[in-house]
Amino acid sequence: MGFHHISVMLDETVNGLVTDPAGTYVDCTLGGGGHSRRIAELLQQEGRIIGIDQDADAVEAAAERLKGVRCRVDIVRDNFRHLEEILRAQEAPRIDGALFDLGVSSHQLDMAERGFSYMQDAPLDMRMDPDAPLSAYDVVNAYEEQELFRIFKEYGEERWAKRIAEFIAMARRTQPIRTTGELVDIICKAVPKAVRQAAGGHPAKRVFQAIRIEVNDELGILEQSFRTAVAHLKPGGRIAIITFHSLEDRIAKQTLRELSRGCICPPELPVCVCHHEGELRLRGKPQRAKAEELSRNTRAKSAKLRIAEKIY
Repeated sequence: MGFHHISVMLDETVNGLVTDPAGTYVDCTLGGGGHSRRIAELLQQEGRIIGIDQDADAVEAAAERLKGVRCRVDIVRDNFRHLEEILRAQEAPRIDGALFDLGVSSHQLDMAERGFSYMQDAPLDMRMDPDAPLSAYDVVNAYEEQELFRIFKEYGEERWAKRIAEFIAMARRTQPIRTTGELVDIICKAVPKAVRQAAGGHPAKRVFQAIRIEVNDELGILEQSFRTAVAHLKPGGRIAIITFHSLEDRIAKQTLRELSRGCICPPELPVCVCHHEGELRLRGKPQRAKAEELSRNTRAKSAKLRIAEKIY
């Protein structure tokens, strides 16, 4: 199966990110190379793209997609949590832009054997890096019931988190929960039928999101990675962040807001004495996918794009 992923808000993201056609741009979530390919179309021969992804399928697909572009392309198979070390190894201490397209790719969702989807029966996995030690199987079968409750509540914002955790703990006493289908059945039994019918959408959606976040430590790596990217931006360089759910968007929003904040004096002081200056300038309000794009790609529905520019 070829790597299939539709890049969200492609033009809005790339046009808002690229300011120097001879600059260096880091795609921290390379995926199939959709955003990077569009960035490459705007760059001159002197320009450079550094693409990062921990998924071997993504790296292979992106390398193929970026063949023949006129700018320099360097692809690194790694997690963007290591951005500092990657930039050092690539001898790129100052960059003109950094892109984070968060969440799971369409390819990962569509490949049943990766175990991301609650719509297809497959072994419980959900690892964005197939070589990573922790899988969804480990979380579902080895975590204490209370820890499952916490994950479902915090990462999935699941109303029935406690009951679902109880049902999982009860089911695995008999035998391990091995597949996504088995897990979906347990979740459906835990959530009352009337609630499922009234809520609409799939009852397993939030739980699968929560497990995926835990397996890949998706939230734990965000703030520091955003700060690292900003620290390496040249004045006038930009950071673009695409989020897909409220938890990661909250981290993006708070981090960019803090880095763009001016005075940090206590509110009771009548005048500013700190003379603190924010290092970022927010570029307008968060953007949403337009109706035309939503008609082609329903997965863009929850996406938000935030862009900020380095001041100094």
